[in-house]
Amino acid sequence: MRAKTILYTVYLLTTVALVHSGWAEGDRPQSGELKQLEQQILELKRLTEEMKQAHEAEIRALKEKIEKLQQAAAVPEEVEAEDELAKLREMAESLAGPKEEEKPPEETVFKFGGLSLQKLNPEISVSGDFVTYYRHQSDTRKRTDAEIRGLELNFQSYLDPFSRLKATTHIHGDHIDVEEVYFTRFSTLGNANLDVGKFRQQFGVVNRWHEDALDQVQYPLALQRIFGDEGLSQTGASLEWTMPKWGDACQELVFQVTNNDNEELFGGDELGTPSLLFHYKNYRDLSRDTYLEFGLSGLFGWNDEWDVLRAGTFDKEHDALGTQVFGADVSFLWEPAERALYRNIEWRSELYVLNRDILAPDGSGTDNVNAWGAYSYLQTRAARNLEVGVRCDYYEPDSKDYAIVTGTSGETVSLAPLVYLRDDPCRWQLSPYITWWQSEWVKFRGEYNYAWGRDMEPTEHVVWFQAVFAAGPHKHERY
Repeated sequence: MRAKTILYTVYLLTTVALVHSGWAEGDRPQSGELKQLEQQILELKRLTEEMKQAHEAEIRALKEKIEKLQQAAAVPEEVEAEDELAKLREMAESLAGPKEEEKPPEETVFKFGGLSLQKLNPEISVSGDFVTYYRHQSDTRKRTDAEIRGLELNFQSYLDPFSRLKATTHIHGDHIDVEEVYFTRFSTLGNANLDVGKFRQQFGVVNRWHEDALDQVQYPLALQRIFGDEGLSQTGASLEWTMPKWGDACQELVFQVTNNDNEELFGGDELGTPSLLFHYKNYRDLSRDTYLEFGLSGLFGWNDEWDVLRAGTFDKEHDALGTQVFGADVSFLWEPAERALYRNIEWRSELYVLNRDILAPDGSGTDNVNAWGAYSYLQTRAARNLEVGVRCDYYEPDSKDYAIVTGTSGETVSLAPLVYLRDDPCRWQLSPYITWWQSEWVKFRGEYNYAWGRDMEPTEHVVWFQAVFAAGPHKHERY
C-alpha cells in the first residue's frame, strides 16, 4: 500500500509540474485534462487518508503489544517474591521441629487423663538444719548437744488461677507439728489478697520467717521473750492490701484476725476472743542500688482467766483485760546492680514493746506490766558465697514483787520472762557470725553468742555450728 501511494504521489507531482510548466509557457489546459487532474487529486487524498488510518492502527497494535510485554515481565517478579516467602516459611518450620500431623475432626479421640494428675501434684520441698553447740554458763551442767533441730516438709500448689495452698509440717524428734497451712485467694478486694489458715503472723519482719531461713541461728532475744521461742503463729484470716503509692514509696497494710494460740501472751484466754494485728509497711528505692523499708506493727488481744492466791491457795478468777504489743522495724539494703552477687550491705533493726493488764497473782488486784526489747544486725556479702555479720540484742522485762508467788501447797505462779523480782533487770547479747554457702542447696554457719545482763540469767558463752540443707523447687524460702 505504501508503494502504490508513493507512485501516485510521484505521478501527481509530475503532472502538476508539467501543467505548471505548460501554464507558464502560456498554453491553456483543456477541459478534459482538468477533470482528469481533479480526479487524480481526489484519489490521492483518499489514499492519503487510508494511509493515515492504517498508520494509526499499527501504532495502537504496537502499544497493546508493549503493555502485554510489561505485564508479562511483572509476573516473574511476583512469583519470585512468593518463592522467597515460601522459603522463609520452610526455614521457620524446620527450626520449630517436626510438625504434628493434624487429625481430621472425625478422627479426634478424647480420653480421660485423670485431669493431668502430674500437674495437679503439689510442689514439695524439704528443708532442715543440723545444730550443735558448746555452752559455758555457771550453774549449767549440760555443755554440749547436737540435734536435727527440725525437718520441714513444704507443700505448695496453685489450686486454680485465683488461689494457692501452702503448708509446712515441722518434724522434730517424735513430734510432728503443722507450722503453717493456709489458703491464699488473690485479688479478693481489688489489690488485696486473703489468707485463711494457720500462719506465722506479720509482726515486724523476722517473725514471718521460718527458723532455718534466719540470718542467724536463733530468733532475736526480745522476740523469744515476748512471743515465745517459736515466735507468733496463730490461726485465722489475713488481708494484705497494696495501698496507693505515696510519692515514690510503695505502701502495704496487713490486717489479721486470729485466735489466741500463743501461750506466752494469751494463755489466760478462755472466752476465745480473737486477737487483732495490724502491720504497715513503707518501701522506697533511694537509688538504683539502695532501698529503705520501715514498718509499724500492733497486736491487740485479751485474757480473762487468772490464777490469784486466796487464803494460801490459787483460785481461778475472771476479768477480761487487754494485752497489747507494739513494734517498729527498719531495713536498709545496698547492693550494686553490676556486682549484686558479690557485694552488699544489709542492716535491719526491730523494736518490741509490751503493755499488759493483769490480775496480780498475790491478790493485790489489777496491775499493769511493761516489757520491751530490740535487736539490730549488720551483715555484708564478702564474696559470692560468704556472708559476715553481727547482731546485738537487748531485752528489758518489768520488775514486780509478785513475779513469783508460791501457795501453801507448793504451787507456784511465775510471770517470767515478762516480769522479774529484782529492780531494773535487763539482758544483752552480742552475736558475730559467718555463713558459707557451699551451694544454693547447702550452707554452713558458725556463730558465737555472748550474753550478759543484770538480775536475770548468769553470763553465757555459746559457740554454734549450723548446717542448713534444702531440696525442691522452693528451697530456702523464708516463708
